[in-house]
Amino acid sequence: MTPPVVTPSGVVDVAVVGGGMGGIVLARDLAAAGLGVVLFEASDRLGGEVSRHVVAGIALDAGAESFATRGGTVAGFATELGLGDDIVLPDPRGAWLHEADGESFPIPRTGLLGIPGDPSAADVRAVVGEAGVTRALADAGLPAEIGAEEITLGGLVRARMGDEVVDRLVSPIVSGVHSLHPDLLAVDRVAPGLRSALQREGSLAAAVLGLRALAPAGSAVAGIRGGLARLVDPIVADLERHGVDVRLGTRVRSIDETGVETTGGEHVRARQVVLAVGDHDAVVLTTRASSVPPGAITLATLVVDRPELDAAPRGTGVLVAPGSTGLRAKALTHATVKWSWLAELAGGRHVLRLSFDSPVVDRDTPDAEVRDAALADASTLLGVDLAARHLVGFGRATWDAPRRAEAAVVTEPVVEVVQAGGAVAGRGLAAIIAHSRRQAATLVAALSAPPSRD
Repeated sequence: MTPPVVTPSGVVDVAVVGGGMGGIVLARDLAAAGLGVVLFEASDRLGGEVSRHVVAGIALDAGAESFATRGGTVAGFATELGLGDDIVLPDPRGAWLHEADGESFPIPRTGLLGIPGDPSAADVRAVVGEAGVTRALADAGLPAEIGAEEITLGGLVRARMGDEVVDRLVSPIVSGVHSLHPDLLAVDRVAPGLRSALQREGSLAAAVLGLRALAPAGSAVAGIRGGLARLVDPIVADLERHGVDVRLGTRVRSIDETGVETTGGEHVRARQVVLAVGDHDAVVLTTRASSVPPGAITLATLVVDRPELDAAPRGTGVLVAPGSTGLRAKALTHATVKWSWLAELAGGRHVLRLSFDSPVVDRDTPDAEVRDAALADASTLLGVDLAARHLVGFGRATWDAPRRAEAAVVTEPVVEVVQAGGAVAGRGLAAIIAHSRRQAATLVAALSAPPSRD
């Protein structure tokens, strides 16, 4: 039976602001538990960065295309949605690093965000050199307290293993995955448990190995046959089935103790408001202060007819070290190597995805310029000439970049709200889904409890 959206007093149980993955996962769990939910989404669709576009007749992910397998969070949720049999692992050849000096190397196998679990391994030595290995090995002899108080991932790794490990291993990997330099990322957000593991194990290398041992065997990431965007449809179907009042094309202007007000002037009263929006909107809505406008991440998709790429010259893709001369992209995914289902769908063509940060490529950069930059960078990174004559299709998607640490606003919130989504959970589907489901469980317990008799 579909629960009522509002109580007899005209107050909805929960107003969820933001229809990205964090918002829709949370709204689904709340409604399934019998709470009345109104969901506001400013755009005309749900799912946020988990979305699809069609390039050269192929339906492709326009945002996220894989998820971390750690903890089994996404796999368990996909199974709950009926997609468990479509979970697939990527090609085992792995990705490469393109260093600032132009050299390229396979990413070392035993590591966490580029931090080596075995600094003396040959694949680590090839990247950081003898001096870098010597400095990294010093980690084993340092007191566990060294670096333990560092706030950023870069600061922690520099203190323990030195600059070469950060600059040649951690930086290209973290910048490609999280869209920020490790010196600007909170270690507890991108590597939860790493600092406590350092204290427990006595060295950073041992901490990395310990955390890797806790992870399930197999690939660190997985995907969904047909694309990660397939997750959205069954969630949306569940929202409808449970009676969630979904308001697309509706932007929330303000929040107060009684609920939310839309830009259209409607006031919706709610027992609880949940913010599941990006960094910029979260700051504005909770503090009523201006926030630094978000930068942009542009994903350029190339579909090319180039049989020379059949050899997968750089495995599943390339992560680019910041400062690499002559390159504008920060990463390239050779998607038809990474995912066998996509290779079958592409029918001999190759799908390449390149990501660019602003201001190198911004929202206003013309499509032709983005296309040409993607072709040029793909040629350099893969070692195969790619020109306009090889291009079968081009697509582009632009997303907000995460807010840099120095742009944080510390103004006290004017109203207490629950937050969910990437602004608080961190980037990555696993973190967002886990955080949203925890928040939903907490809200269900609080809002379903009988009133106090104090």
